[in-house]
Amino acid sequence: MKKIILSIIALFGILNTKGQENTNPQPSKKLTFEEANLVSSYYSQDGNNSAVTGGIGTEKLNDISNAIDVTMVKYDSKNRKNKFGISVGIDHYTSASSDMIDLKANSSASHADTRIYPALSWSRENENNGFTLMAGLSTSTEYDYQSYSANIGIAQKTPNKMGEFTAKFQAYMDQVKMVAPIELRNDPSALSSGTQGRNTYALSLAYSQIINPNLQIEILGDAVQQTGYLSLPFHRVYFSDSSVHQETLPDTRFKIPLGLRANYFLGDHFILRAYYRYYTDDWGLKSNTLSLETPVKISPFVSVSPFYRYYSQSAAKYFAPYQQHTAFDDFYTSNYDLSKFDSHFYGAGVRLNPKNGVFGISRLNMLELRYGHYTKSVGMKSDIISMNLRFR
Repeated sequence: MKKIILSIIALFGILNTKGQENTNPQPSKKLTFEEANLVSSYYSQDGNNSAVTGGIGTEKLNDISNAIDVTMVKYDSKNRKNKFGISVGIDHYTSASSDMIDLKANSSASHADTRIYPALSWSRENENNGFTLMAGLSTSTEYDYQSYSANIGIAQKTPNKMGEFTAKFQAYMDQVKMVAPIELRNDPSALSSGTQGRNTYALSLAYSQIINPNLQIEILGDAVQQTGYLSLPFHRVYFSDSSVHQETLPDTRFKIPLGLRANYFLGDHFILRAYYRYYTDDWGLKSNTLSLETPVKISPFVSVSPFYRYYSQSAAKYFAPYQQHTAFDDFYTSNYDLSKFDSHFYGAGVRLNPKNGVFGISRLNMLELRYGHYTKSVGMKSDIISMNLRFR
């Protein structure tokens, strides 16, 4: 990790030198560098409700994630601002619960996996009339899952530039590899070979408004339709007669999340960031999310951001614990992500914006470290620590 960080710092130093050569204050008609972010994180969890083993057993998992995104800007002949973004992320995880797909293996191929997820984005803003057009492509690849997605959207600011309406449509085309629990691979009724498709279509609407110099609000709403194979083939379900089955869920799901975000500025040193979301779907799951983050500026170059998020959900109508389902059920899962539970996520971040840049590199203008601890009422807990380096 130290070598990686030093290499990135050296790269930023080179970009910093090149960036200082451009002193033209006019909008550049050439493609120019605007911003880069490097985010690295380590995540660890444990619990005793693994869906792989039917709602019981270890949920121990460790994940190391690294992602970098770069944004470039170019003004066209009509003086419209074009932004081009490219990002690449790599996650590597080890999972004790996934290793139990094969109950007899000491360590199977599913014990560890690597996910790679590149993305491209573009937006074009007319700064005179406040209209923005945007689009993007992305993909995600791991051992048993392949996803492709595309999005397109528009944004329109109000005439006084105090409000903005945004509409975005996203489509995900996924393929799930049929990796069945080992004891079901010779069962003719089980899905244990080939792939199954899963499609997701999401329409997102948002309106943000500057109420006054101290208060900004945003209203958000989504409509999400999923179709296809919505189960996971290696999730076991144990019936009351002790027989084992593959998780079976409906092939459609409709979701509606609604949210409200508000930022209130308390002078020059405090910001209150509040967020509330209500969620409902046709599987019977309903949830409420409430979060609060309070950045506090300790000095012109250092700020601390404690945060807390509370989440509560009802159970989906297809969920039941270990050995609670029966043969009369058409759909069944023992995945505790679909159970009734409450959760708490809290922690803090520290952000450094040195006047002369991080590590003395003037355009490496931000270093942020964050730590969070997560607990579920059903017994799962996790920790995450992350680092973000931003270069402009």
